Amino acid sequence: MYHEFDELHTCVIIPAYNSATTLAGVIADVSAYTNHIIVVDDGSADRTAEVARSFSFVKLISYPDNAGKGWALRKAFSYAIEQGYAYAITIDSDGQHFAKDLPAFITRLRSVRDAIIVGARNMDQDSVPGKSSFGYKFSNFWFKVETGIDCPDTQSGYRLYPLLLLKDIPFVTRKYEFEIEVLVRGAWKGIKVDSIPVSVYYPPKEQRISHFRPLTDFTRISILNTVLVIITFLYIKPRDYFRSLFDKTIVGDSDLIKAFSIALGVTMGILPIWGFQLLAAVALAVLFRLNKALVIIASNISIPPMIPLIIYGSYKMGAIWMGAHSVKLDFSRNISLELIRSNLKQYILGSITLAIVAGCIFGLLAFGLLKLVKKRPVLA
Repeated sequence: MYHEFDELHTCVIIPAYNSATTLAGVIADVSAYTNHIIVVDDGSADRTAEVARSFSFVKLISYPDNAGKGWALRKAFSYAIEQGYAYAITIDSDGQHFAKDLPAFITRLRSVRDAIIVGARNMDQDSVPGKSSFGYKFSNFWFKVETGIDCPDTQSGYRLYPLLLLKDIPFVTRKYEFEIEVLVRGAWKGIKVDSIPVSVYYPPKEQRISHFRPLTDFTRISILNTVLVIITFLYIKPRDYFRSLFDKTIVGDSDLIKAFSIALGVTMGILPIWGFQLLAAVALAVLFRLNKALVIIASNISIPPMIPLIIYGSYKMGAIWMGAHSVKLDFSRNISLELIRSNLKQYILGSITLAIVAGCIFGLLAFGLLKLVKKRPVLA
């Protein structure tokens, strides 16, 4: 196993804070597989740095003030790249993770070189604290919203990172929430997120040592997820949508076909056939031989943040048809299903009108944009 870490330019990073009682055991276990070990003493007040120095092969990063796990990892990533490492496996210093899982990371790395590989813990065992079980489910859910990727354990600190793919991302967080930021922003950059099963040890409650502050750190994580969700819907999803217009896998379609595909998708996404929009969109795409991928992407205009705007716009459009019998809708008012039911005619007429108008506008904009942008030829 030693030569495999050398061959793949891989090190093991151990962030440590007041871990003098457990650090030596973790280093000893890891050293059975590699001596490419970096320990970060994150401003410990005990003998953590002294323990690390007792192992001659350990590279130590130490600073006087505690800055947080995220900062420790960021410092270690930069140092590892300077030392010529391409990959780093992070393992906690409290003995929760097992070094015997290191070979599994190396095995997966041989087949997946461009991914963050997460060590997914078995969170169904009885010894898992309730707050940890809730936290990882909460985190997994928001990660799926922000990236569209299923990851079984987004809070696991046992991971393999492709350092060179991450080095140009300007990270902003310093505490525990960094492990969420690096996953999400890595995925946004196009880095794959993979996982392998790993073992985990949770000692009895009276023996547990944790520096995680439930109120403070959970609040920080919640704030981060709020910011990431906003960026997802205001920038990432629109960016991915426009990138899809020029994806090499759909270059074979004419600009007109692409524009019609987008127009149909937007139209079907707004039509008042909730629950059947996607099915109807795909069926029509097949019938008219349009680009199914673009139709599906465009039909997602009715994602949850857009639904109030679509309903509001439908009522405004419907008012044109209803004349004096129209219902005036204030956008600040709570838009409910009961409101739709009580004014169904105006909503349906307006929704159909809005769908057609929006489809035409998006289709024309897409066609114009496709004509303006010079596309690269597809290489055989």
